[in-house]
Amino acid sequence: MSDTLSPPRTADVAATPASEVSATAPDSRESWLALLDQIGEDAGYFEPLGSRHWAFFIDEKPTLLVSFEQADDIRARPGQMPLGHDIAKDNGWSHLCLIADGDTWYRDPRVYGYFDRLVDDAFFEDFDSVLFMGAGVQGYAAAAYSVAAPGATVLALSPRATLSPDTAGWDKRAMKSRKLDFTSRYGYAPDMVDGAGRVFILHDPDVPEDAMHAALFRGEHVIHLRCPRLGSRLDVAFAHMQIVPRLAQAAMAGTLTRHSFAQLWRGRRNFGPYLRVLLTQTQAGGRLKLEKMICQNVTSRVNAPRFRKRLADILAAEAEQSLKE
Repeated sequence: MSDTLSPPRTADVAATPASEVSATAPDSRESWLALLDQIGEDAGYFEPLGSRHWAFFIDEKPTLLVSFEQADDIRARPGQMPLGHDIAKDNGWSHLCLIADGDTWYRDPRVYGYFDRLVDDAFFEDFDSVLFMGAGVQGYAAAAYSVAAPGATVLALSPRATLSPDTAGWDKRAMKSRKLDFTSRYGYAPDMVDGAGRVFILHDPDVPEDAMHAALFRGEHVIHLRCPRLGSRLDVAFAHMQIVPRLAQAAMAGTLTRHSFAQLWRGRRNFGPYLRVLLTQTQAGGRLKLEKMICQNVTSRVNAPRFRKRLADILAAEAEQSLKE
């Protein structure tokens, strides 16, 4: 890997080739929506929920992945299909994707009404296994709306618990969204996961706001998986590490544990942003011996000019010191 220590341009994971979706990739928002409508008509449905949300459903096996994703993120992916669609397709699962136009936080009566209808129609009861999945704002939604499917599994990456100033006034990252109502239906995500089967909360403990949100999710069924040195965009980091599909598979199968996650988490050893933060922290702490070990380990596995140069500097300094002695 030629200094494979640079972040990915897109969250490209097991992408469906565009040729499998349409002859040509949609070149506008309107043509993209028309494509989803066509696919939904053939294999499920595609339903607008007001002006800023859509529900996209593909009916396959009685195993259901429910993903929450943003329209711009989807359109930036190869094939312009939801990440959840690609994961579900590879596993033969059914897939329900709640698509948002921007950071809506899914706080819209039309979205509430849609999930109410699913509950009234006993929609989720038709599936043997249900997994709700999302990251960041979408992680909040995955947790909040999982209440509609009691017993479902929740996989939330860097989820927010709420933006209500009374509870999360310390989070200043989305000030404009505080005007949204987080106190009414499907509002406080930690309460909404009370009826879930298992809830996996993944976060970077070095990001104070993410750690504080994660701490609000409590209960014996809530499993916290710490991911230090990756920042708030765990979805992008995990996509680069190519572990999102395996995380979803393990969560769906009921085999995701702290131990199995630790095995997937080893992928960070080849993830550049993680390694750079690790090196910077080690340098800041003045731990030269550990810094040398890190550089030796990294350069033995990947082509990393920055680490190679730093190792050369350390060895040169050691040689110079040896001569003085």
